Amino acid sequence: MASPIETVEPILLEEDDIARADALRGACHRLLAECAKVIVGQEEVLEQLLLAVLAKGHCLLVGVPGLAKTLMIHTLADGMALTFNRVQFTPDLMPTDITGTELLYDDRATGAREFRFVQGPIFSNIVLADEINRTPPKTQAALLEAMQERQVTVAGKRHRLPDPFFVLATQNPIEQEGTYPLPEAQQDRFMFNIQVNYPTEADEFRIIEATTRGSKVKVQPVITAEEILAMQDLVLKVEAASYVVRYAGKLTRLTRPGEAGVPVPDFVKKYVSFGAGPRAGQNLVLAAKARAILQGRTYVAIEDIKAVAKPVLRHRLMLNYHAEADRVTPDDIVTKLLPLVPREH
Repeated sequence: MASPIETVEPILLEEDDIARADALRGACHRLLAECAKVIVGQEEVLEQLLLAVLAKGHCLLVGVPGLAKTLMIHTLADGMALTFNRVQFTPDLMPTDITGTELLYDDRATGAREFRFVQGPIFSNIVLADEINRTPPKTQAALLEAMQERQVTVAGKRHRLPDPFFVLATQNPIEQEGTYPLPEAQQDRFMFNIQVNYPTEADEFRIIEATTRGSKVKVQPVITAEEILAMQDLVLKVEAASYVVRYAGKLTRLTRPGEAGVPVPDFVKKYVSFGAGPRAGQNLVLAAKARAILQGRTYVAIEDIKAVAKPVLRHRLMLNYHAEADRVTPDDIVTKLLPLVPREH
């Protein structure tokens, strides 16, 4: 007989926490304003990146070349007083090029020889994994332990990564020759899959005008590591009522075509091979909590779940050939599912 699921009472924000949330929310808005000095448009993308940072999540940015994916991540890192490393993923990149390795040191004075661990670029608060699908699976897998456990194991020894720690990866959806698609297990480690689209005509005019003048804008750091950690603690304290958590769970379960006892819509059965797992529900609630704080609330609303549904779910739905033939995307599935999820109070 299965043991009953333990229920945990939500930790409500106290007055001091509310005051801190107001101050830190102001810092987040200043950060977005600093990023806007360099990044024209893409407000939704920047906000989703910030939500993932506040919810201790990793992000995968997908978009065609030239849409400033790398610049956005670099600018966000500049606006936070955090360490930052960029790794350009290539077919010849080895796991130790990311994690680090042990080297043999020779002390000429004593003649003693010993192995010392030399840290790789992953030992940073923010790691930009540029074009992550251009490196073989062996090297991609080197990120799995770091992303999930926030540690790396080299020569049998565990090395803790700095806190906070985020992997922000980019991927080009067009060029598939010479690439290695991320396995589903690794995609599931990313809280968000963020689609970066072409700018509007007005934004494109501003981009061309600003980048052909020769002037350069410097982003000032406005948030410290301590403030990020404090905000992450506050996010966990935001109240999510039972009906909100159930809404996230029901939305996740409706994406699974073979789920027994669930009224799965016919279009899911037709187009989806495998739906989202429990980690999707967890990320829906965590991201919604972060959004609630940025919206000035101390509780999660259904609208917060809906707002983060696409970036949380789009990389967790495996569509079949019927969907490809009918040009149905994961976003189309999520859009049709949201009105069908029953709401309880």
